[in-house]
Amino acid sequence: MSSVPPWPLDSVPPPGRLDHLAFLESEAIHALREAVAECARPVLLFSGGKDSACLLRLAEKAFRPSPLPFPLLSIDTGHEFPELGVFRDRRAAELGARLIVRSVDDALAAGTVEPRPGEIGRNRLQIPVLLASVAEFGFDALFGGARRDEEKSRAKERFFSFRDAWGQWDPRAQRPEPWNLYNARVRPGEHLRVFPLSNWTELDVWEYIARERLDLPSLYFSHRRLCVRRRGQWFAVTPLAPPVPGEEARELWVRVRTIGDVLSTALTESPAADVAAVLAEVRAARVTERSARADDRDGETAMEDRKREGYF
Repeated sequence: MSSVPPWPLDSVPPPGRLDHLAFLESEAIHALREAVAECARPVLLFSGGKDSACLLRLAEKAFRPSPLPFPLLSIDTGHEFPELGVFRDRRAAELGARLIVRSVDDALAAGTVEPRPGEIGRNRLQIPVLLASVAEFGFDALFGGARRDEEKSRAKERFFSFRDAWGQWDPRAQRPEPWNLYNARVRPGEHLRVFPLSNWTELDVWEYIARERLDLPSLYFSHRRLCVRRRGQWFAVTPLAPPVPGEEARELWVRVRTIGDVLSTALTESPAADVAAVLAEVRAARVTERSARADDRDGETAMEDRKREGYF
């Protein structure tokens, strides 16, 4: 773990201490404050994952001692790891933040979304639920924890990423951002996705978690779990994904690097039980964290296609 003590939430780094991590923090806080100053109804997308936990910490630093000037929004697919929802609810309660949860299960019951024949995963079904939430509350800016290093389509994003009246994204129509000047102008029905962590890497995130001593869901650290081997990776055995004939379930010490739903999140064999051990693993890693997301491997342009339709 980093030997540098965390700075108080209401402080700025002392002179001469604006190192790489402090610069990223300052850049992210600037983006948060700019969006809140320019937009009428911002919201922070909070899944409970490590990136959104960092984003929530940055929001504390940006606006404390005042309450957060926006609610938190979570789109629940109904296929999440239970640990993630417990952590999400607890962190929102600790901060006294308003948490809005909209679920794919409710949308299915209401008939507002419909799975395609044979469709098991719910990545696509999240899109109309998210866009319906934007319309319901009139949100004009959505803070997200996406980073450019995660996946090639996310590398095309700007800090302020424009979405049209249908919630769609056109990577060829991104607005220029010279000298960190952001264009937040939107017309009624349009909105922005704001990505304060754009320039962060997985290593930056974990170093920030260490420096700020952030709490995270237990899934990110080594724990024993029943797993099966599928498509060359380990996946958790759950009621949604039980072993099928011919599969052998094994109990392993595993953790996650990035969390989606239980059907798409591959597990990594690991003894890393604390932040310092995870940092050592990340520094030595030779594959990206998104390689552990099966939903990104369903076609060369799967993520970009979903993003064009309104995905996170």
